[in-house]
Amino acid sequence: MLVKKERSVPRRRNYLVLPVLGLREKVIFPRMRTPLIPTRPRDVNAVKYALLNDERILLLPQKENKEDPSPEDFIKVGTIARILESFDPGDGTIRIMIEGFARAEVKEIIAGEEFFQAKVVPVEEPGEKDNVTIALMKRAISMFETFAKKSKKVPAELLMYVYKEEHPGRLADLIAVNTTIKPDGLQKILEAIDPKERLQTLLVLLQTEIEILELEERIQEKVRKQMEKNQREYYLTEKLKAIKRELSGGKEETEIDELRRKIKEAKMPPEVEEKALKELERLEQMPPMSAETAVIRNYIDWLISLPWSVYTETKIDLEEAARILDEDHYGLEKVKERILEYLAVLKLVKKLRGPILCFVGPPGVGKSSLAKSIARATGRNFVRMSLGGVRDEAEIRGHRRTYVGALPGRIIQGIREAKSKNPVFLLDEVDKMSVDFRGDPAAALLEVLDPEQNSTFRDHYLDVEFDLSDVMFICTANYKHAIPPPLLDRMEVIEIPGYTEYEKHKIAKYFLIPKQLKAHGLDEKKVKITDQAIYRIIREYTREAGVRNLEREITSICRKVAKEIVRKGELDKPVKVTAKSIPKYLGVPKFSYNKANERDEVGVATGLVYTQVGGDIIAVEATTMKGEGKLVLTGQLGDVMQESAQTALSFIRSKASELGVPEEIDFKKIDIHIHVPEGAVPKEGPSAGITIATAILSALTSRPVRRDVAMTGEITLRGRILAIGGLKEKVLAAHRAGIKHIILPKDNEKDMVEIPPEIRKTLKFHFVERAEEAFRIALREPPLKAKEEPEKFDFIPVHRPTEGLIDTPQP
Repeated sequence: MLVKKERSVPRRRNYLVLPVLGLREKVIFPRMRTPLIPTRPRDVNAVKYALLNDERILLLPQKENKEDPSPEDFIKVGTIARILESFDPGDGTIRIMIEGFARAEVKEIIAGEEFFQAKVVPVEEPGEKDNVTIALMKRAISMFETFAKKSKKVPAELLMYVYKEEHPGRLADLIAVNTTIKPDGLQKILEAIDPKERLQTLLVLLQTEIEILELEERIQEKVRKQMEKNQREYYLTEKLKAIKRELSGGKEETEIDELRRKIKEAKMPPEVEEKALKELERLEQMPPMSAETAVIRNYIDWLISLPWSVYTETKIDLEEAARILDEDHYGLEKVKERILEYLAVLKLVKKLRGPILCFVGPPGVGKSSLAKSIARATGRNFVRMSLGGVRDEAEIRGHRRTYVGALPGRIIQGIREAKSKNPVFLLDEVDKMSVDFRGDPAAALLEVLDPEQNSTFRDHYLDVEFDLSDVMFICTANYKHAIPPPLLDRMEVIEIPGYTEYEKHKIAKYFLIPKQLKAHGLDEKKVKITDQAIYRIIREYTREAGVRNLEREITSICRKVAKEIVRKGELDKPVKVTAKSIPKYLGVPKFSYNKANERDEVGVATGLVYTQVGGDIIAVEATTMKGEGKLVLTGQLGDVMQESAQTALSFIRSKASELGVPEEIDFKKIDIHIHVPEGAVPKEGPSAGITIATAILSALTSRPVRRDVAMTGEITLRGRILAIGGLKEKVLAAHRAGIKHIILPKDNEKDMVEIPPEIRKTLKFHFVERAEEAFRIALREPPLKAKEEPEKFDFIPVHRPTEGLIDTPQP
């Protein structure tokens, strides 16, 4: 609670005790009158206390701009002021008019509950002047005159007051409050009790302000001159344009002439050149700031930039082309042979209007890089366009010029990028296009890829014909069935199969490892990766048809070896990466392939399957139990595979007595359960028919199935074995799993040329036409028939084995 004291200003040992009004970012000097609006509760209470007493208050600047200061946050010199007027608006603040009349040194600040109080000693300012003081005063007045001239904000009346002021301390205060010196500088002047010291402080601060004003003047002068220069140049330019328009009726003749010259030099077809010149005439008539001007100029630039008559010389040397293909890709002999045939015909006819090549195969087998190799072998420029996710026809044909920001389609953009009219143009992922309300991009590609139509290809943006017949288009896809039939009809599909383990090993050894060693600053003197280590990486750390993941794993090994070398310094001998040490670099194996059974088992037959990432073996399990004649199928079998199982069972039931099924077995009183591990993996296809039939017959007759025999083939209701696909991958999977004998359909005998010779030498192939032949090879006699050698079996020979490919036992 604020109360009025009996004595207006309490004095204790020559001290005055006054309420404190804190000032933030502001300094008030003696003889200075100014309004204030305190808002903080402590400041408002201090003002009210002063109003209740003798209206005197201490104005004390804060060192920092704090909302809730402590006694240590105030400077040690303040100004004793008198409150001349006050007004309380009732919103928690108070408005006052104050006038400072004396400096005061603060001896102590007392933090009360409602406001601060300070013990202060008023400062008596002597008015005596010696020669030094007089010189400082003259210098201060002179500098203030300079400041006033440069700032142009000091009124003339103020200068008169400065000239009349004879007290040195008051002169410093008067000049200080009428300059642009910042509050921290004004605090230094307020704290300077001695007039000489105060004047010297003022001169230093005032000199800084004058230098800032001079710098601003120089900057302003530069800006003014630059603006005058720009205005003059603009005026002269516009005047020159006006004179040119007056003389020739054209505008910006130099630019128009340059465009006209470029149109002539582009050697466009006559109709295209005529179109370009018409657009150029329109450009001449357009106002410079018109939006249409930029559209026409951009269109003309596109016409000029296209290679209408620029060709790269096609150099076709079949031996060199074969060398380049072998250098860039291992294996793929059929693919390389077809490419060389294509190049040979191209060399003879010069301009080949034949089918478009389309490489179809799994990811990572080298489809895109083959296209690059063709470009390299022919000496043509190469450009690639990815069609993955394209669903707008305008991506192929371009947008019409009526749309804002329209551009040509990606075909024309690719031609401009290639800078020649006969590049090798790769259309990548042609099977990944989709259709929506904006059109079908596959339909737009029909004109591009049809040799009978692409000589008159018309882009929507250009709206003129462009001849694409000299472009060598090559497409790639992962799945043949995903390519729209009309588009597929215009292509010659070249299947690129997945690599075998042997091929992957060679690619890794001779291509990937040297490439990654070089990329990581290593060489064969520092790192040695053994053949067995490469095979383990292929089998246990990758499962793919190509070699992309194989390269990633090799890269990971190189990084870890590089880190090991950097940590330990140069090693005495190279780091040897063996099959045993692979987990050290790559962690635990990520994949595992199935292996052949360890013993002959009843009701368990080994089949061969083909997947997108290669081949594998599967175990087909069959068992019988009392029941009602049901066939139970488990293991996520697809519809086709379920039908194959039903077909196999029907065949065995129809030939039960001939196949040795015991007479006491009543199919109406037993259930047959067929299971194909792994249960979480979906399985589909008809090629497991003979495997299922063998497993069922083994379970019914208790005859074990040979562990070293694997089989594949579709079975019919009459017991015929039909051809299958993926032969190469299936045979390689059998070889990897340790299988010795493979039962294959007779119709697949012609496909044995696909099997690498080093694999054919280690396996025995049995080609059969009927299921009975397969049963005689795969099934042993019941266990009671003892002493049967594992590698000898009896069967009915049905054909003469092919020499070198088939090794079948004689009867």
